[in-house]
Order: sequence, then C-alpha cells, then structure tokens
Amino acid sequence: MNILTPGRNIVLIGLMGSGKTTVGRILAVRLQREFYDTDEMVERETGQTVSEIFAVEGQRRFRALESEAIRAVAALRGRVIAVGGGAVTVPANVTHLRATGDLVWLDADPAELAARCAAEGVELRPLLAGGDPAERIAALRTARHADYVAAAAHRIDTGGMTPEEVADAVLEWARHQPGLLTREEREA
Repeated sequence: MNILTPGRNIVLIGLMGSGKTTVGRILAVRLQREFYDTDEMVERETGQTVSEIFAVEGQRRFRALESEAIRAVAALRGRVIAVGGGAVTVPANVTHLRATGDLVWLDADPAELAARCAAEGVELRPLLAGGDPAERIAALRTARHADYVAAAAHRIDTGGMTPEEVADAVLEWARHQPGLLTREEREA
C-alpha cells in the first residue's frame, strides 16, 4: 500500500443494499485504484462474517472492529472505500474518512433497498433479522438520515439505476471536486 498515492479517497456511504461494494468495485477498476470494503476487512481480520460477529459478540463489538478498519484505510490516499451502513453514526469515523476522502451517499427508497437485499439474501444482513426488511430499512434510514446528511459531500439517488450508472454519476461529480481525482483520472 502506497500512502503517497495522489488523489483523495472516494468513500461510499449509505444503507445496506445501496450498492456501495458493487459500485466501489466498478469505480476502482475504472480509476485503476485499490478498493477497500471495511466489512470485508473486518471479516478477513476476524475470520468471521459480519452476521457471525453480530450474533456472537454483538453490534458494539462489530462497530469497534469497523472503526479500526476505517482508521487503517483512512490513512491511505487515492483509494475507493465502501463502509458499512452504520459507520457514519460514529463521529470519529467520519472525521477519519474526511481527512483523506470525500464521502458520497448512495441513497434509494427503502422498498428498493429491501428488494436488493432480498436478492442478495436477507440472512446476510443482521440488522434485518426478525422483521419486515422494508420496514427495518425505513426505520434505519430515519434514524441515520441526519448522520448521512451531515457526513456526505454529495448524495446520489440510486433508485432505478444500474451499478454502472451509479458509478458514472459518482465520476461525473468527482471530476468537479478539487483534489479528489488526479489529472489523468479527470481526463479519462
């Protein structure tokens, strides 16, 4: 990992099902940047899935592990980063991420997010256990809305968009943000 890579990090935030990981991978390929997903980092570090961590050690332990991953990846530059949906509820996480990156909120209607999660397998989403997924996501969106608004430099409504279209929208916005992309990336 080269800490001196030019360009600020592009950090994708949003609720589960918003496409952070999928869009992040597309952006990383297009920009020829490394991609980091903090959920995947936690899973690699612990040898457990996020669902297993929630079930065995609880959400508080997961948030602590997530914060460690965020501190590590926020120390880098020129990356594409996807963070868990609740990451922005911890002010220190936002501070770390903003130090080297710009946060883009991928948003959509809770019913669409629930449909996306169902297509992936709701059992992979510990916060959706024990209830109607659309209702649970709507409640999470309400609870976290102010955190997303405060953290995000930009919001993209991903409703009805393909991941490629969302990536296009992120790049179009990024091209106009000083220091976010290198000259080569802006011209590509």
